[in-house]
This record gives sequence, C-alpha cells and structure tokens, in this order.
Amino acid sequence: MNSESGRLTKNQRREQAREQARIAREQEKKREKRGRLFLQGGIVLGVIAILAVVGLVLMQSLKPAGPGPQNMATGGAIFTKDLKVVEGPALKSDQERQAPEVDRKQLPLDVTIYVDYMCPACGAFEQENGTMLENYVGSGDVNLRVYPLNFLDSASQGTKYSTRAANLFGCVVEQQPDAAFKLHNTLLSAEVQPEEGSTGLTDDELLDVAKSAGVDVTDELRQCVKDVPFGAFVAANYKSVAEDGILGLAKGAQLVGNPQTGELQEASGPQRLVSTPTVIVNGKQWVAGRDGSLEEYLLKTKSEVEQKNADSDESAKDDSKDESKSE
Repeated sequence: MNSESGRLTKNQRREQAREQARIAREQEKKREKRGRLFLQGGIVLGVIAILAVVGLVLMQSLKPAGPGPQNMATGGAIFTKDLKVVEGPALKSDQERQAPEVDRKQLPLDVTIYVDYMCPACGAFEQENGTMLENYVGSGDVNLRVYPLNFLDSASQGTKYSTRAANLFGCVVEQQPDAAFKLHNTLLSAEVQPEEGSTGLTDDELLDVAKSAGVDVTDELRQCVKDVPFGAFVAANYKSVAEDGILGLAKGAQLVGNPQTGELQEASGPQRLVSTPTVIVNGKQWVAGRDGSLEEYLLKTKSEVEQKNADSDESAKDDSKDESKSE
C-alpha cells in the first residue's frame, strides 16, 4: 500500500484479486462436496426406506396363519344345544386344519356354513334361515359350525371389511362365546350388513354392532378389533377351502362347481368352495334350487337318520330273539 495516498498499488490489487478468486473457488468446491454428500445421503436413506418397505411386505407375506381364536381349532365355531359354543383350544400356527370327528349316524344333525360377512347371498340366506337355525340348534337337533371367510375382501375399497368382521366374530367366540351366535346373526342382518363394494363398517361401528348383539365391549375386545390378530387365520380359512377343498365331506360327496348351472365338480379332485354361502348337511352340500328349502332338507335328513336307527334297533331285537330261541 502507498503510505502517502492510502491506495493499493497495481501489484497489490492484482494479488488481492487472485486471493479473492482462490477463496471463491474453495467455497464453490465445499458447496459441491456438501451437495454430493447430501445427494448420497438421500440416496442411502431412500434405499433404506425401500428395503424397509420390502422387508415389511416380506414379513407380512411370511407371517404364519395363526394362532386362531380359542374354540375354533377346526377353523369354525361349533354351536350346539342352547346356542353354546363347543369349547376347545386355538389352532396353532404350525397346525393343519383337520375335519372334526362327527357321528352322522346319530342326531344331532351336522350342519356347516361357510360365510363372508359382506356377501349379499350370505345375508339373504341368514335372513331367511337364521331364526329357523337358531331354533334347531337351540333345541339340540342341529350342531352348527360357522366358518368365517374373507372371500370378498377386495370388494370393500381397501378396508378389508370381510377380514375385520370375521376377526370380530373370532374375538367374541374366544372372549364371550355365549354372545357369538347372536353376533353372527346380527352381522348378516338387513339392518347391519353393508353393501358389497362399499367400505363396510368402521371398527367403532363394528363394536356398536357387537354391543347391540349383547356383547360387552371391554377394553380387551376393543384391542382385539384394533389389532385384527385373527386376520391371517381367516385368510387361511379361505385359502384352505378354495385351494385344498372342504374337509369332512361324506364319502363320494360332490360340491357344485358352477352355481348358475348346478354342474358338479369332478369327483376325483378336491371339492373346492366356489361361492358363499356354502352349506353342508351331514357331509353333503345343500343346494336350494335342487334340494328345496333348508328346513325341508333338514327334516328329510333327520327323518332318514331316525329311520336307520329304528331299523337298526329292530334288527338288533330280532337277532336277540333268534339267539334266545336257539338257546
């Protein structure tokens, strides 16, 4: 600097410009480095997020189907005299579904219903036959097994109503079994059942339905509805009957393969569920268009069982008389 004028010399100004340019270049390099680090960090975080989502999907897809609710080890709840649920263990995660042991040579009749709580045909069936079945089961003439399915989960705009309603049924069968039959009937009533294709009922609305059916809405029940612990169990119920076939049919029994034509499924293959409701009476499918009303079919089947037992008793008496004479 010129001490007299206070101004920079030409060389000093040149050096100052060079220094400012150097500083500017270093600052630009730092900014570029920070940008690269931010970009790399964002990519890493994005990859981590993607991996987390993939991991969650894999975990969900590998989640075992169970355990199920208490009192539903066969996949369904069994209602017997006085509408009581037959008590039993839960189906464990590693257990395969097994057909229950049933003596169809004796009363009560063995009736099984496969149902989806959003299925319009299931609602119509229950509204027509629910009171009759309540009377027959309550009196001890019929043991009724109800298998909840999620056949129509894709028809509730992503809310999985079929699964959530079936889960509620499972929660009640486990926690308050004495209220389970009434809940089943109420979920399929004209006043409650949502239309297919709608979002269905919310969890709170399902709890209100349970309350109207006589269920005590406890904190335990609320948590069970919120967590949907039996969702995989219900899905496995459907997968089992849709892929492997219905268990426990009478020997040689065939299911309808085409509900419109009534054409039967191949006898040599598994008898798969193709629609709901599917109703099995003493090991054979009841079909309204072929067999008449359900009550008529039940009475006919009951009469056949009673007649066979009467014939057997008569034959036993004759054998006893013959033995007496020979002595």
